[in-house]
Amino acid sequence: MSNADPRFPHLMRELRENSGLSLRQLARLVHYSHAYLWDIETGRKPPTPEIAAALDSAFDAGDALTSLADARTEAESSAPDSIARGPIPPYVDHHQLEDLAQRARSASSDAETRNTAGQWARYASFLYETFVRSRPRLLRFGAARYSRRSRTESGTSPFRMEVLQQGRTPTVECRSVTRRPAPRKVSDRLLIEAGEPVVRRENWYHADAELIQIGVTYVPTDIAQTSPIARSKFLGRGSLYSRFEDLGYRIDRIREEVTTRLPAPGEAAALNIQAGVPVLEVMHTSYDKSGRPFEVTCFTMRADLAALEYELLVND
Repeated sequence: MSNADPRFPHLMRELRENSGLSLRQLARLVHYSHAYLWDIETGRKPPTPEIAAALDSAFDAGDALTSLADARTEAESSAPDSIARGPIPPYVDHHQLEDLAQRARSASSDAETRNTAGQWARYASFLYETFVRSRPRLLRFGAARYSRRSRTESGTSPFRMEVLQQGRTPTVECRSVTRRPAPRKVSDRLLIEAGEPVVRRENWYHADAELIQIGVTYVPTDIAQTSPIARSKFLGRGSLYSRFEDLGYRIDRIREEVTTRLPAPGEAAALNIQAGVPVLEVMHTSYDKSGRPFEVTCFTMRADLAALEYELLVND
């Protein structure tokens, strides 16, 4: 965890304003999201050495920010990790938790069992509110995440790119690549017959080792054919959309339909969702220049950990 000098946010703002850059302009230069840069500039998030170095380069500031990004004292640097991280917060009373656990094991009446369960529930709710809901949500960058230029420069998938831009660590696990009959909601969007075979790819997306969303992609078999899209879990540099371009299908426009609902039991278990937490469902369709839809992906996202950001042109 970074231990930045408290002067970092002020110096960052001063350098940015002296350079005449908005946060959005700066975001394009350093390849981090403007929301993440705003969090750093306002002191809501600590800077990493990587973002500090990128900012120094953008401002031509030598190592002015890098030198402030890790400002631990000599004593802190030589201390064991467990000490450097600081004490466990005092509001988590381990003696109380141990006592509750003992009482739960030895409860002699239904009333005591219910009382103990209620106390456990309150502790679980408190910890969830403290350590989950208080965390910043992972932004999904709408149309910007499908930028060909960004994909070419980074060589990564849209998810990896946006997670890295928010200062977090992405992991994507392809769980399966199969052929299935197209569900009605997919066939309608791909303009194919219901039940027609499609290639189905299921991916689980993590940020900082925490599962944020599940994405299921459907591709017509006449497009996927025998390409890596139809048979390989690993798709190489540029991931899925670069492989579509190899087949002659380049994204010209997208359509996304966003809804919210409570998760199905299997989704709640997979995403480790607490009771009552909804999911966001994003039905994404990609179209080529001729207007043909060539893939549909259904994203199921934890609504407490994810958010959507769209920046759209108004043409009239």
